Amino acid sequence: MSAIVSAIQSTPSPIQTTAPLLDSLPDLPVTHHGCSRRTRIQLDLILLAIEALNLNGSQEILALAKQLGLEQILPNRVTLWLVRNTNPLRRASRRRPMSLDEAKALTLIACFMARRMTLALRRLLKECQQLNEQQLPLDRNPQLAFYLERFRAHFRSRMNPRRSGVLAYSTDEKLEELAVGLLEQLLFCTGTVGMQRFWASLFDGEV
Repeated sequence: MSAIVSAIQSTPSPIQTTAPLLDSLPDLPVTHHGCSRRTRIQLDLILLAIEALNLNGSQEILALAKQLGLEQILPNRVTLWLVRNTNPLRRASRRRPMSLDEAKALTLIACFMARRMTLALRRLLKECQQLNEQQLPLDRNPQLAFYLERFRAHFRSRMNPRRSGVLAYSTDEKLEELAVGLLEQLLFCTGTVGMQRFWASLFDGEV
């Protein structure tokens, strides 16, 4: 298992820490209640996938926030927890808005972490494709099995099973589809303008 984990975990690369990184993402319209329900759900799920891929995902999210100069927005674990619990599907969901800057910070973090895992993401998605073509279960691949098992465990322990949006993923098969879809989104983030395109997708239909 240690070999699987080491293959998926990322190696930090030098980052140009300029505070105006937030300005690389355009300001998109939000209401006085902050970012939409869809935006809050998608950002939390993409980070959930990162945590399922990387055993040190939670610690790296906070470390990366500091590297990117985002510590004023996400200064500590408690603040990160509060921001992510604006996801209404969570067991500990909080009735507080997610600000545009908080959404930008989570987007930047998700995209930078995805770039660190580009090779692992491509490898996992290639394995998915090959297993689907052979009509074999995805857990035949050890790395995919590791990711899927952790994602299912994270999702079920953190999401409220009484929410209709969670009931839609009540089976292993539905959760597997969601987990693979999030891998595709993460790989999408690694493209030349992937960050900007992912950011726009969070507001698709709202702009």
